[in-house]
Amino acid sequence: MAQARSARRTPTVSGMTSPDSPSVRPVTRPAQVAGAIAQLAALGVIGAAAFSLLFSLLGLGIGLLFVIGIGLVVLFALVYVLYALGWLETQRVDGLYRFGLPPLRPRSSGRPGFGGFLRTVWIQAIDAATWRAIANLAIATILGWVVVALAGLLVSGAVLAFAPLFADASAVRLARTGIEVPISWAVPVGIVAVLVSAAGMIGLGVLHGILARAIMVPSREAQLAEAARTSSRQHAGAVRAADVERTRIERDLHDGVQPRLVSVGMTLGLAQQKIEADPEAAKALIAEAHTSTKAAITELRQLARGIHTSVLDDRGLDAALSALVARSVVPVHMDVRLDGRCSRETEAAAYFAIAEALTNAAKHSRATEVRLVARLREPGVLWARIEDNGVGGARVIPGGGLDGIVNRVLAAGGEARIDSPAGGPTSVEVSIPCAS
Repeated sequence: MAQARSARRTPTVSGMTSPDSPSVRPVTRPAQVAGAIAQLAALGVIGAAAFSLLFSLLGLGIGLLFVIGIGLVVLFALVYVLYALGWLETQRVDGLYRFGLPPLRPRSSGRPGFGGFLRTVWIQAIDAATWRAIANLAIATILGWVVVALAGLLVSGAVLAFAPLFADASAVRLARTGIEVPISWAVPVGIVAVLVSAAGMIGLGVLHGILARAIMVPSREAQLAEAARTSSRQHAGAVRAADVERTRIERDLHDGVQPRLVSVGMTLGLAQQKIEADPEAAKALIAEAHTSTKAAITELRQLARGIHTSVLDDRGLDAALSALVARSVVPVHMDVRLDGRCSRETEAAAYFAIAEALTNAAKHSRATEVRLVARLREPGVLWARIEDNGVGGARVIPGGGLDGIVNRVLAAGGEARIDSPAGGPTSVEVSIPCAS
């Protein structure tokens, strides 16, 4: 292949969260508060270890930055550890509060080669959603420390409240404080300690939900802006894809069918001139024109198939891909497991992306084998990957085949990633929302 570039949300028509979606549910329900308290207590211990790891990687990466580039590798690892922690934090918050947060996805520049990799790492490092999740994790960790301390106070208060039942001393020492409480005051002080610590933990649980919503859930203005940006990108992709497709059709007609039909016309003209003087030569010319006409019809059918594939509508993407693979010049190992159907737009975008990837593999990569994998992933994403064993070095050429892939997938609300280092292999990976 010779060219490249590259929720769990309740959507409405505008692409934002609907008024009845989980993101507007209250975050003060007892089960959520209890879950928040338990998770905060765990984060009070686990979060400290996680941030210790992050700061250790940062210090190690900076310290080794000029040692044969080892520090750079450590800093790259730090970026993806941040992403992993952000992904876990997003899943934790959404699992607890059902805000409808889309899962974090790794960012990509869509550019091949080492330069593309460096840009991908940079884009990942400045990803706003990841940093929001990390900020929320930091706040939750601090709240967790307080919850752990209050849990200790609650246990001490409970012990103090029952101290007169088993203590013979005149005073009881409150654990971890060194404060001695007269035995006559043990019960009321213990009850107050239990109530204060319990109230504090409940308050922190409620506060965690409020802060998590403020940090993790985009505001209505941000949602509107993101919906506008997404719509603009999809519109631009659709316009660009249509332009590329029109250019391809014009090129195929101009370079293929049109000259062949001109040749048929000229051959029939010669036959007409010879039909009386040399009937045998005229018959031969008519036979030649007949053969050329059949070839032109075949080319027109192939061109029409490139515009619309009836089997895609009739039997689905799996059958359409099987027919596509059967016509491929390069041997294709096909691993397609699609349980169910997607929207027509999604299936068409995936089909034409795969078809163009196979065409580029045959024309440019000098590949001897192609592997095609397609899955219907949760939540409702059609994913496909096409990889050849060719020479690599793919680049996006405006108006070229892979430029068409990127824009067609973008127009369907998905994304395309193409990796093609020099020497190969070249891989094209597309992810398209199933109900785009």
